[in-house]
Amino acid sequence: MLKVGVLGAGHLGKIHLRLLQQSDKYELVGFYDENQENAERISKEFGYKNFNTIAKLIHAVDVIDIVTPTLSHYKCAKVAIKSGKHIFIEKPIANTVEEAEEIIALAKEYNVKGQVGHVERFNPAFIATKNMIENPMFIETHRLAEFNPRGTDVPVVLDLMIHDIDAILSVVNSKVKNINASGVSVISDTPDIANARIEFENGCVANLTASRISMKNMRKTRFFQRDAYISVDFLEKKCEVVRMKDAPEVPGDFDMILQNAEGIKKQIYFTNPDVEQNNAILDELESFANAINTDTTPVVTLEQATDALRVAYQIIDCFDK
Repeated sequence: MLKVGVLGAGHLGKIHLRLLQQSDKYELVGFYDENQENAERISKEFGYKNFNTIAKLIHAVDVIDIVTPTLSHYKCAKVAIKSGKHIFIEKPIANTVEEAEEIIALAKEYNVKGQVGHVERFNPAFIATKNMIENPMFIETHRLAEFNPRGTDVPVVLDLMIHDIDAILSVVNSKVKNINASGVSVISDTPDIANARIEFENGCVANLTASRISMKNMRKTRFFQRDAYISVDFLEKKCEVVRMKDAPEVPGDFDMILQNAEGIKKQIYFTNPDVEQNNAILDELESFANAINTDTTPVVTLEQATDALRVAYQIIDCFDK
């Protein structure tokens, strides 16, 4: 079992603490939170050991789980890496692309592993369909959330849309060619609703919409590719695959057949792949333990998270044009 410590005991930090305590791949040593009043309260309520300095916690563990505000990700990662500790960082990897690139360089220099908490990669609906997504040419995402003051210190692109940016980059095997985007600030100092169009060199186009002032929650992505349409509902953890194949010579009474202007007939098949329910946060944390123990590449690498951050900032840059 890997000894792990958590930096940051806010809303998400408390979830990480609970799951690491349950995991049979980690031994939870303790945590550090800069708000010592909050730290003492959590320690008293749940029994986790509260360290009064970051240095003491880092010294006592093999892995540091960074669940602090984004502004401090780089500082925390730098200290942990230079102490030879593996790092798991909540998304986004850092506050700037430059910070993220330095984290990558440091991890290589000190020969430690790093993984970033892009949790939708572990969403069971995405896992159930990922192998079916082959060369998509159009992707549409909607990530809408009801207003919550927590997270409004960053643009909605870094708060919500970055989940979809990462998921899209993981399935489109091509470089980004061009980005157009617009964003509107409604209640925050930074955009609360944003739309982006990402064009890839292979011709794929992704249209992303994110909002944190919606009347309802929605997290849906649709992938369109030759002879198939794949719908993934990240919120409801459901998926649907619609495929088109050449129609049989003699269709059945209930077969759905489409015929184009050239007379070519296609049959439509609907399938709902089995979705194995899971705890995505626990799975991402334990996958990192597996990567460390087997010396393999983590599922969400520091480089991939940096690519997602870079695209996110390219989108944000469009808002000022």
